[in-house]
Amino acid sequence: MPAARGLPLAGLRVIDLADGKAEMCGRFLADLGADVIRVEPPGGAPTRHWEPVHDGVSLYFATHNANKRGVTLDLRDPAGRDRLLDLAAGADFLIETERPGTLDGLGLGADALLARNPALVVVSITDFGQTGPYRDWIGTDWTHLALGGVLSRSGIPGRRPVMPPGPLAYESAAVQAAWAGLLAYLNRLDTGRGDHVDCSVYEMTAQVLDPGFGMGGSATGGVPATRLPRGRPQAGDLYPIFPCADGYVRICVLAKRQWRGMFGWLKEPEEFADPKYDSMAARFGAAERLRVLMGELFRDRTRDELVAQGQERGVPIAALLDPGEVLDSPHFRARGSLVDTEIAPGLTGRVPSGYVEVNGVRAGFRHRAPEPGEHDDEVFGAVTPGRPVTSGTALDRPVTTDSALGRPVTTDSAEVAPRRPLDGLRVLDLGVIVVGAELGRLLADQGAEVIKIESRAYPDGSRQSLGDEVISVGFAWGHRNKLSAGINLRSPEGLDLFKRLAAGSDVILSNFKPGTLESLGLGYDVISELNPEIIMADSSALGPTGPWSRRMGYGPLVRASAGLTGLWRDTEVEAGFCDGITIYPDHIAARVGAVAVLAALIERRRTGKGGTVSVAQAETILTQLSTGFLRESLEPGSFTAHGNSGEWDAPQGVYPCAGDDEWCVVSVDGDEQWRRLCEVIGRADLRADARLATAAGRRAHRDVVDAAVTGWTAVTPPGAAMERLQEAGVPAGMMRRVIEYLDDPQLIARGFLRETRHPYIEHALRTENAPATFRGVADPELRPAPLAGEHTRLVAAKLLGLAESEIQALIDAGVLEEATVPKRS
Repeated sequence: MPAARGLPLAGLRVIDLADGKAEMCGRFLADLGADVIRVEPPGGAPTRHWEPVHDGVSLYFATHNANKRGVTLDLRDPAGRDRLLDLAAGADFLIETERPGTLDGLGLGADALLARNPALVVVSITDFGQTGPYRDWIGTDWTHLALGGVLSRSGIPGRRPVMPPGPLAYESAAVQAAWAGLLAYLNRLDTGRGDHVDCSVYEMTAQVLDPGFGMGGSATGGVPATRLPRGRPQAGDLYPIFPCADGYVRICVLAKRQWRGMFGWLKEPEEFADPKYDSMAARFGAAERLRVLMGELFRDRTRDELVAQGQERGVPIAALLDPGEVLDSPHFRARGSLVDTEIAPGLTGRVPSGYVEVNGVRAGFRHRAPEPGEHDDEVFGAVTPGRPVTSGTALDRPVTTDSALGRPVTTDSAEVAPRRPLDGLRVLDLGVIVVGAELGRLLADQGAEVIKIESRAYPDGSRQSLGDEVISVGFAWGHRNKLSAGINLRSPEGLDLFKRLAAGSDVILSNFKPGTLESLGLGYDVISELNPEIIMADSSALGPTGPWSRRMGYGPLVRASAGLTGLWRDTEVEAGFCDGITIYPDHIAARVGAVAVLAALIERRRTGKGGTVSVAQAETILTQLSTGFLRESLEPGSFTAHGNSGEWDAPQGVYPCAGDDEWCVVSVDGDEQWRRLCEVIGRADLRADARLATAAGRRAHRDVVDAAVTGWTAVTPPGAAMERLQEAGVPAGMMRRVIEYLDDPQLIARGFLRETRHPYIEHALRTENAPATFRGVADPELRPAPLAGEHTRLVAAKLLGLAESEIQALIDAGVLEEATVPKRS
């Protein structure tokens, strides 16, 4: 581990105009060291009044604006607009969340900002993007979860779909926006040109929270989301949850060795002694009987007993914790995942610290959110009106490569056409399953030369499939644009070859159990001696340190340990847990890692030093639920499952529509939207009802409100209900299934999906496109995912300088492995 040093984005200036949509984008950049200046109108931002409020403090504002400085500007006043332009002239980023066209009307749109500062990266985060037929619609977290395909896979078969807990859509969009913004900034370092990054929360939800056209894990049983049953999938047998003496536990028995541990724990019942049960498919076929046996084993024991015994036997198991138990967890406290701190003047609470560790130091909560105008004097006192923008430092020269497997070379002429900002970067990818695959894929999409290192003895589980295909659709999505080199890292010769590759690489990715690379002699201390500029990024379930760090980690167990499983449930059904099919938080954790890797690369340009990045999936969940956990620390028992009832206004729910299993989310926020809703559904009587004139009144009479909305939606097709409500300015979103993305006019208009082909998949594939819309960053290439070892000879010859005879000898000895190319029928 490198010695502690400053945060990687130190020196970057961010102007943050975000309010209510993805405010965590600026917070994440601030956590990583950027100087983020939160701009508010006189009197403070509207989100200062967002619920939950404790002792007059919005806990949302407190969690989403920590580590920022704060100033006030009246953008309705020409003097305030001029001052903002002066701030932008000396900034690197500007983040804004106004509805499309709003800042243009004030003379502060992207074109005006870039005219003042051509090197500025303007990140616009809107509900549906700057273009397309939905651009003027109003979104909420729930409408995005409905439209973005998440709701259709959440719930118990045959029942109403269930909303996930917390603001997962906006929180996930914030991470994706940070990733897109840093890509544009890295591009600027090479070209001197800024960018306008157009981020759509709808698209980002569909792409990153639980992507239908992205890599899945065992949660889908190898079946792409596009081919899942129409109703909510039956996922209870994949990661079963059992009651025990003091709550619930979840197990995740996938591999043969895990089943063998479970078989022994069950005292080796004769009916399951047949070796065929080593197969996951055979166990699924006997799931009902196995659940009975496991239920009897678990019923009278405590969670702690079961977790300890399961860990001893190699059976992945976790207790379902509630938020209060998470806050008191010795593991999260020991890691600094949770901190007791001042979150507003005179108010202290326990809050998730932040997403990531960089160079062995938590990049997280440092100081409370600012008061309105708290830093006016120090910020505006340092601004020189009309200060010219400078760019083109020694580190800002464009980078190209001399060949597909070449090293970067600098050029003195700026490129005009859009480019991929990671061209010339070499990455050794040891990542496996979903989070490992996704991080490497993100870098490969942006031009990095990503070499997946793998071996037959320890295959990537994502290559395994329930079918007999050469390569699965999920693997094709998750590993596009990569190369594959087969190297046996359990041999001394293989370790030596890997070290030689590492000496000439920029980034190494892994997501093994903590300590695995160190046990192989490939820890950062060893690799950095060979290559001081190397950046090593790891991810794990619960983090590399702390009392639970060595526990076997899978996404379902992480969700249980972080409190999410207990919050994500059908509240009308006993033990109605609904998170069995989701891949969350794998794709978000991968983007957290990608953001931190870019930050480390930016720091390396400044210092010439590499470093480490460490992401814990559990801390991704904690951070995305920051407001709820802070509230729980101040008001014990407040962070609970709400199912499909919004806590702060009504109607906020999931309503049946005309058709078979069709639903629409209606998510009213405020009295004016309520009045408009009443007009659309033809209920002037409710609009005139004084009991329902306020949010508090509507909450108190939720049954009346819900009945009225249901009476209208039940005879209206979901698309028509959504469109009529949106035209009236009422947030609504139909429950869209993944396969229906193909016909969505907004996604079509914005090029959300592209078509590609893989040589070993018979049909064309639809696949996600870029993380946002850019001016200066090119769309990803769509090169096919590799077979295992497909590029071994190429890598050995070009990068290791081995002769063909040497390569063949290493293959014969089992040190190198090459692909067995399937015969075509």
